[in-house]
Amino acid sequence: MSTADLVAQALATVMSPDGRTPLPETGALSEIVVRDGGRVLFTIAADPTDVPAWAKVRDLAEAATRALPGVTSALVGLTAERAPSASRATHAAATIADPSPTQATQPSKPARLAGIADVRHIIAVASGKGGVGKSTTACNLALGLRALGLKVGVLDADIYGPSMPKLFALKGNPEIVTGRTLKPLEAYGCKVMSMGFVADADKAMVWRGPMVASAITQMMRDVKWGTLDVLVVDMPPGTGDAQLTLAQQTPLSGAVIVSTPQDLALIDARRGVSMFQDVRVPILGLIENMSYFICDGCGKRHDIFAHGGARMEAAKLGVPFLGEIPLDIEIRERSDAGLPIVVTAPDGPHAAQYRAIAKAVWTQLSAGA
Repeated sequence: MSTADLVAQALATVMSPDGRTPLPETGALSEIVVRDGGRVLFTIAADPTDVPAWAKVRDLAEAATRALPGVTSALVGLTAERAPSASRATHAAATIADPSPTQATQPSKPARLAGIADVRHIIAVASGKGGVGKSTTACNLALGLRALGLKVGVLDADIYGPSMPKLFALKGNPEIVTGRTLKPLEAYGCKVMSMGFVADADKAMVWRGPMVASAITQMMRDVKWGTLDVLVVDMPPGTGDAQLTLAQQTPLSGAVIVSTPQDLALIDARRGVSMFQDVRVPILGLIENMSYFICDGCGKRHDIFAHGGARMEAAKLGVPFLGEIPLDIEIRERSDAGLPIVVTAPDGPHAAQYRAIAKAVWTQLSAGA
């Protein structure tokens, strides 16, 4: 019998809130995913009005799973989604036709989850599309903040493509502190948590949006972050469930948008700015990554992806422009080796650029504190 079958069998002993229906028969259980090393992941969908009752079911399901031989860890998400009513569907259609912010898209600031109670500021590093160097930027931004003497953590919320384990040269499973609370790994003075620590690096994360959203919430809530000045969250690219979950369930102090200079990237960056503004998250600024290239042979500058697009876009949108980072082989080589340039080449011009961006971000955070 496979591990997934054993888990399903164990979950049949866990009753739904009505006390009669086994969990697998409720229709609330997602696919059971088993990774190498005995890591089990699945979610339970609940109606928002029944979340407290389903939370107890989730805890029982997690305990039953962890008790099985061969299971080394279990990540059980609880998603709460209400089916749209006719009136809500009508409103959604109207919003698509006229996407201007309304009271419905302007939520009040969310309460803090237990795991981040002692985190002073949480910032999202986002991009409208992939391939713009967002994760490398988030890593070096975090280390730039650390260089200012701040206590910094990094949450790798890019579930489909977690990069922080490689960027920070970290391996291994997080230690369980108490119950379901995990201890983040540490490197270069930063605390780091990533789905890459519990999932197989070579296998695709084929997850639906609610499971991704649940995983991000759990990495916020069930990680012992301790006292931090800044928690930097490396977001998945785009403007979907992950971004909305973070904005709606976490008191974000602001968002940093990373883009390359060309029009195709800026179109998506604009959408990212709009999304965070619609949910009342301050835009700390735009960063233009891969801004230019200096040829090693001739010393000539080449604007491979154009240049200055993010600066102009920031001016149009009325948000800060944080700076330019060049397309440079040293940044790429050090990132691939888990040797971030801010800490392994601190006297170079690129490290200075990241530190200047970090200082500009911290100045805004301090002013808004």
